Amino acid sequence: MTTLETDVLIVGSGAGGATTAMMLAEAGRRVTVAEEGPWVDPGEVEPFSLAEMVRKYRHQGSSAALGAPPVAYAEGRCVGGSTEINSGLWHRLPGWLTEEWRARDDIDAFGPDVLDHYAALVEGWMSVSLVPGAPPVSSAVLERGAAKLGWRAVEFPRVFRYDTLERGVKQTMARTLIPRAVAAGASVIADCRVLRLLTAGRLVVGARCSRMLPDGTRERVDIRAGTTFVCGGAIHTPALLQRSGIRGRVGHNLKLHPTIKIAARFPHPVDHGEIPMHRISEFAPNLTIGGSASRPGHIALAVADAGADVAAAMADWEHVAVYYAAIRSDAGGRVVAVPGVASPLVTYRLTDGDMSRLARGLVHLGELLLAAGATELWPSIDGAGSAHTLADLAPWWGAVDRTRANLMTVHLTSTVRMGESSAAAADSFGTPRGWTGVQVNDASLLPDAPGVNPQAGVMTIAARNADAWLARN
Repeated sequence: MTTLETDVLIVGSGAGGATTAMMLAEAGRRVTVAEEGPWVDPGEVEPFSLAEMVRKYRHQGSSAALGAPPVAYAEGRCVGGSTEINSGLWHRLPGWLTEEWRARDDIDAFGPDVLDHYAALVEGWMSVSLVPGAPPVSSAVLERGAAKLGWRAVEFPRVFRYDTLERGVKQTMARTLIPRAVAAGASVIADCRVLRLLTAGRLVVGARCSRMLPDGTRERVDIRAGTTFVCGGAIHTPALLQRSGIRGRVGHNLKLHPTIKIAARFPHPVDHGEIPMHRISEFAPNLTIGGSASRPGHIALAVADAGADVAAAMADWEHVAVYYAAIRSDAGGRVVAVPGVASPLVTYRLTDGDMSRLARGLVHLGELLLAAGATELWPSIDGAGSAHTLADLAPWWGAVDRTRANLMTVHLTSTVRMGESSAAAADSFGTPRGWTGVQVNDASLLPDAPGVNPQAGVMTIAARNADAWLARN
């Protein structure tokens, strides 16, 4: 066994962990980051490819929240976390929503002046910007369909840095804040799974880890730390806390954006290297329509979800792209650590209202794509086949049920809800109730799913919390 010592241990290197590591290291603290996944150099694998799923995704992308229907979800498991695999779209938390959270959950120092300050700070770090020039065809499809229907649409900025030729590179944590943290003296230990937190009474004093060595064997490592930040995401942060005896309401209140998809064929080629940056905001915040990854594998899976002829669709795959409708859900879920099992049990129970909103979202998405010129639609409903006209969409209202709908999500939040209210699992800055020496600083803290990509909100809140910690320490 090896024993290491540090001022601050950060478990996880995604949006919350990397933000925390960079800010604390640059403030002169000794920082160690323990990341369960490997270090994969930026650009080493093609984005949204099978190779990326194998190298960077947890369970190679095959995770699911159990329920009726189940909801498949994707998580990054590498240095940089899910920022390495997501779209890079940037959505500030809406002011009306943060005010709702502040009032309902009694969150201290959560006013618009505080959050806007940290959002602007993070946006500078991440080179947040709009696409220079015209949007790609796959995104223009959304804009065109919305214009024909008279619906509101918006182009969201992205965490991309562009050169003089307008070529963009996504600014993931492995490209930005992790290198800054390392340059300031932080140490990053990849392939290092934290088994449990080390405690003395109700004080967390570090973590016990299992680190993979270059020869493939594993070594037990204890990391002693003055403060431990847990930033493993909305699934693995509560699981680690539970394994360590930190419970209460930890793992309750899982929130996500249930998402249903359509693969759409167009009479013209569609690009497949980008994620569309336009979103239909006509029905926001409870329903959002946008574009998804559309590599050949994604298209084949989407067509297969409809029970259609995959080979026939793939013969013309250059003309096909995948789009989605995502809802803010009334439902909640649970994350429960199971003794002796590496991954926790994740459950999520969609309400009848959620199923109705998903049906509405699917029909509206079909209307939009047909208005944009699509000639054939394959919805992610078992046995639905394909649709060609508005009349073909009518059966979808009844087909989105608990046995036929194929759902997924990439946004998971709220399992260590913050605030001073009795419903919260942690205080306003992420310290679990009744504990010291430990702080949560990731998507787990958000009181609810925000209806938009949560990365901007996670990094904004993480920066706020890191600054508050520095002020106290």
